[in-house]
Amino acid sequence: MVNRWNLVNPSSLLNLNESQPTLPHLSDENHLGVMTTTHLPFFRKILIANRGEIALRVIRACRELGIATVAVYSVADEHSLHVKLADEAVCIGPAQSKLSYLNIANILSAADITGADAIHPGYGFLSENSEFARLCTACEITFIGPTAANIRSMGEKTQARAIAQNAGVPLLPGTLEAVPNVNVALAEADKIGYPVMMKATAGGGGRGIHIVYNAQQLKSSFDRVSSEAGAAFGNSAMYLEKYCETPRHVEIQVLCDQHGNRISLGERDCTIQRRHQKIIEESPSPILDSGLRQLMSDAALKLCDAVQYENVGTVEFLVDHRDKKFYFMEMNTRIQVEHPVTEMVTGIDLVKEQIRAAAGKRLTIQQSDIKIQSHSIECRINAEDPDRFSPSPGKITGLHVPGGFGVRVDSFVYDQYKVLPFYDSMIGKLIVHAPTRNDAIAKMRQALDEYVVEGIKTNIPFQKKILASKKFRESDYDTHFLEEFLPKYE
Repeated sequence: MVNRWNLVNPSSLLNLNESQPTLPHLSDENHLGVMTTTHLPFFRKILIANRGEIALRVIRACRELGIATVAVYSVADEHSLHVKLADEAVCIGPAQSKLSYLNIANILSAADITGADAIHPGYGFLSENSEFARLCTACEITFIGPTAANIRSMGEKTQARAIAQNAGVPLLPGTLEAVPNVNVALAEADKIGYPVMMKATAGGGGRGIHIVYNAQQLKSSFDRVSSEAGAAFGNSAMYLEKYCETPRHVEIQVLCDQHGNRISLGERDCTIQRRHQKIIEESPSPILDSGLRQLMSDAALKLCDAVQYENVGTVEFLVDHRDKKFYFMEMNTRIQVEHPVTEMVTGIDLVKEQIRAAAGKRLTIQQSDIKIQSHSIECRINAEDPDRFSPSPGKITGLHVPGGFGVRVDSFVYDQYKVLPFYDSMIGKLIVHAPTRNDAIAKMRQALDEYVVEGIKTNIPFQKKILASKKFRESDYDTHFLEEFLPKYE
C-alpha cells in the first residue's frame, strides 16, 4: 500500500493508507529490501516533482536502481497512476498548477516530511526554474538536473545568445540585449533586416515568439506582444532575431557530469510542429550527414564548456533548409519530452544517467561509444479533437496500446481513467525503433493503426495523415510543413 500524505489539509499530516481504485499495480511487497543492499543506490529516496508519463518514467528508473520514490499530486490527480506506483505520495495542492505542481514551498515540504534526499523535476513545471534548483540546494536536497547557475545562464535568452557568441557558436543576426522600447526595436530591425522575430527573453517551449515582416507590423504589435510575454512568463522583455524562413529544427542531446566530462548523444529532428509545438520527433535527422552532425555536436559541447554544464541538456538549432548552415536557438536545461528516441538509437537510459550525474558519478560512456546505426520516431498522442486541435478531456472507456518488436509506449492513462482539463493534453508517446527510417515509418504506421483510445478524441488520425504523406516520407519539408501541406488544420 502506498504511504500517502496530505499538505492540503494540515490536520491529515499522517500516513494515510486510503482505499484506491483498481489500477494496474506492482506487488505490495517492499521491493526495496534486497535491492538497497545489493545495488547501493546513489540516493535513498527521490521525490518526483511532476505528474503524468514523465513521473512514471522516473519512478521506473528509480525502481531499477533500488531507490525509493515519492510522488506529489494535486487533488485532481488523486487517482493518477504515478500516485499508485510510487512508494509514497503527497497531496500538494488544488488542481491549478500554480497552487500545486508550481508550489515550491509545498514541494519542499513534501520532500521534508518524507525524508527525500533528491528531487527530479521532470520536464515543464519547475524543471527550468533556477530559484527552485537553488532552494533545493539550500535545503540540502539534490536537484537532479543542471546547477541553478546553468539554468539561469541558459534560461535568459539574450544572455544565452551572448554566451553562444563568445563560445564561437553560430547565431542568427539579432540583439544580444532586450530592446527597451519600440523605437529601439525599429532601429535594430532595420539593421537585422525583415522579417524578424520578436522573442520573449524568458520564453521557452515555442512560446513567446511573434514574426513581423515590416516596420508597421512591428509598431502595431510591439506593446501587445510584450504584454503577452509578461503575462506568460512574468517578464515582458523582448529581443529581436532574424527570421529563418525555411528551417529544419534539429537539436543535440548532451550528457555531462560534475567532473568536466561532456559528450554528445547525437541529434533529434523536431521539424514537424504546429505553432512552434512539436508533434513528431526522430533520430537521426534525415538531413544531417556525418560532417554536419559533428559540427553541430562540437558547437553544443562548446556551449556546455562555456557554462561548465552538468547533467543532461538539449541544445536546439535551426538548420537552413537550403544551405544546411545551422544557428543556435536555445538550450533546454532538462530532460526533453522526446528523449526516448535518443535512448532507442543509443541504448542509453537518459533518466538513469541524470540520477548518476546528480549523485556525482563520472560518466561511464565516452564519445567513441556513441554509435547511431538505426532509426527511431516518436509521435505525441494528445487528447484533442484532430479537426480543431481543441482539448478533449473526459473518461477513457476503452484502451488498446500497440506492441511488438521495436514498439514502446510511454503513457500514464488506463481504461476508465479520466483525462483532466487542467493540464497539458498529451496522454502518451508512441515510439518505434527500426534499422532504417523507412522501416521506422512503416512500423509507426502499423502501431498507430493498432492504437485505440475510446471515450475521448485523440490526434491519432492526424498523426496517420502526416506519416502517410509523401513529403514526410521523402523528408522534403521544413517547419512550415503543416500549414502548407495540411491547410485545413490551420
